[in-house]
Amino acid sequence: MREHVNDPYVQRAKREGWRSRAAFKLLEIDARDHLLRPGGVVVDLGAAPGGWSQAAARRVGAQGRVFALDLLEMEGMPNVDFIQGDFREAATLARFEALLGTRRVDLVLSDMAPNLSGLAAVDQARAMHLAELALEFAVTRLAPSGALLVKVFQGGEYMAFLNNMRQHFANVATRKPDASRSRSAELYLLGKVLRKPVSGNPADSNPANDEDFRQ
Repeated sequence: MREHVNDPYVQRAKREGWRSRAAFKLLEIDARDHLLRPGGVVVDLGAAPGGWSQAAARRVGAQGRVFALDLLEMEGMPNVDFIQGDFREAATLARFEALLGTRRVDLVLSDMAPNLSGLAAVDQARAMHLAELALEFAVTRLAPSGALLVKVFQGGEYMAFLNNMRQHFANVATRKPDASRSRSAELYLLGKVLRKPVSGNPADSNPANDEDFRQ
């Protein structure tokens, strides 16, 4: 609790009116990669309490739209359509798809994370399952030039998921924003520009186009 209260990003979020310190993670990545554009359509998975949705809504403006989903309740905000439900359940996904309608999405954000059990292997598997679901959704709903920014945790299944990302996107980059606590195993994978699935082993896909910016 002391660490949280004294966290400079927590204090800054309060001063600047952000719903959570997580907003600074997205803002930092966006400053580098220019993901959020006026008029864009954005999906925010794992949105509560709304830091990323808030940042995205401000960047896409009145001509854009943010569609958010979370298992937890989230207070409404302008230019954001929110559904509360479990993204792992078919009924929730169907409701969310209906909300999107025929829109093609410019950016899928996934900051989803499981409730931690304290067992590293279990938590890693649960986190990667959520990342896989986000990737599956993104592949079906993104515009051809769209992008996916998804939270993952370094561990035994990380490389398999990275290779899966490389199969679906022409460019894949790693991001560890300053607002992400250094002791955390979380990092973000950014996939840009959808490509047709390649045959063969995912590990055989050419990583030459990857932008691997570990810092």
